[in-house]
Amino acid sequence: MGEEKKRGRKEIEKYNTIKTAAVIYSHSAQFILVLLSSTLLVVMFSETMLLPAIPEIMQDFNIPYSTAAWIFSAYLIVAAVMTPIAGKLSDIYGSKKILLTLLVLYIVGVVVGGFSENISFLLASRVIQGVGLAAVPVAFSIIRDSFPPEKLAMPVGVFSSAASGGSVVGLLVGASIIQNFGWHITFFFISPAAVIVTFMIARFVPTSDKPKQQHLQSSVNDNNSNKKHIINDRKSLIDIKGAIALSATITSFLIALTFIENGQSLENSMEIAGVSFITSAVSLVIFIFIEKRTKMPLIDLWLLKQRILLPSYIMMIITGTTIFLVYPTIVQLVRSPQPAGFGGDAVYAAYVQLPFMVVFLIFSSATSYIISKLGKVMPTVLGSGISIAGAIGLLMLHSTGLLVSINLTVIAIGLALTMTALWNLIVSSAPKEFMGISIGIGALLSFIGMAIGPALAGTYMHTFHMSIKDTGGFFSSLESFNMIFLTAAVLSAVSLTFSLLLKRRTSTFKKIITYSYKQTLRQNYSKQ
Repeated sequence: MGEEKKRGRKEIEKYNTIKTAAVIYSHSAQFILVLLSSTLLVVMFSETMLLPAIPEIMQDFNIPYSTAAWIFSAYLIVAAVMTPIAGKLSDIYGSKKILLTLLVLYIVGVVVGGFSENISFLLASRVIQGVGLAAVPVAFSIIRDSFPPEKLAMPVGVFSSAASGGSVVGLLVGASIIQNFGWHITFFFISPAAVIVTFMIARFVPTSDKPKQQHLQSSVNDNNSNKKHIINDRKSLIDIKGAIALSATITSFLIALTFIENGQSLENSMEIAGVSFITSAVSLVIFIFIEKRTKMPLIDLWLLKQRILLPSYIMMIITGTTIFLVYPTIVQLVRSPQPAGFGGDAVYAAYVQLPFMVVFLIFSSATSYIISKLGKVMPTVLGSGISIAGAIGLLMLHSTGLLVSINLTVIAIGLALTMTALWNLIVSSAPKEFMGISIGIGALLSFIGMAIGPALAGTYMHTFHMSIKDTGGFFSSLESFNMIFLTAAVLSAVSLTFSLLLKRRTSTFKKIITYSYKQTLRQNYSKQ
């Protein structure tokens, strides 16, 4: 009897120890989630502070919107290419080391941007910032490793909402800074926040990750030949050729759009645009060829064949394009003089845009709960449908700041539902051994979409423009904004089509799994 009591006490103590460890682990993971989500918060804080300054930058440097769009496009192209490279490097050297290195580069780029006196210098600083932006998916990969797969919906929602939180603060603070001190100060304002976040991560995020590539853990000898072999192995893990081909593909495509924008003002611009499109297509073919041949590809093409992941990846491009097609455009609509726009200042533009980010923040956080009630795919269907309604609302009703804010609120609900649900699908649908690569591809394609959005908007704005008396310049006409909002509606409709395809495929997959399970039970029963 006494032995049974002792055994029972030991079991209870063991259970309590496990329970306490689980609670400590849970608190630790949540703390890491908050710290790493702050990287995205700071980045979006920086970006939305810069956004209302675009008209001032255009005026200071005497450039059209088609050139100003490269302030975002150059940044996002570099981020798109660097994302999978950063993922590979984090596999080799550890996520925390690469994350801190990228954050330091981001801080350098931000500080350099504050000293920009011409567009070339500003674009160079944005390229450096784009390299640092690859810290965001690296931070997300650490968060992914800190939570069990069945609990990833919550951290995905928190991480996504950090972007909206940073954007809300950035809009309010940035507009006031630009209005009172000028756009250069926005860069200097964000630098201390980025330094604090970097220090906190260095201090409190544990260095528990080890290089994941097993062939680097080969026998350690002191002779030089083995060291050279390991170094060569590490280099071979980074697909430099693929990165160059992908950069050429995206950059050539966006250059083509830029020359189409300037078709009326530059000689031979349409011919150059045609050559750029051909270069982009050839580079894409070369990229696919390289990825099929290399041992450690930048993008694992096998994942693009996966029934759930492929539509999700396509929708990531569409959603990224839609967000950066519509959202930056509102600044031009609000700040252009009447009758081209509302004739408002930077603060008024921020207040018109604010509901978009506030609602995006709320629904990014709430999507994990919606997923638990409706399933993984249904929020993408709802989100795409709501985005269509919001885009059509913007197309038909954008004559006042209030109407624009209301319709931005609607489209924000749809885009937040779609984007957060897509990230959850990408994380949960990829095989465990490919989860990191899947996240990298998702981030890369999202950045590509975000880079295309401003360039596409610039194409419309330069094609449809008008002159206003006594202003001494050309401004985007109402037709350009109509085309932008119409394109957003079409893209949302394409997204809805793919979300319905996803819903059909997931239901079919469940039926196959259920049928296979029943067949297995029958076979086992017949054997008995």
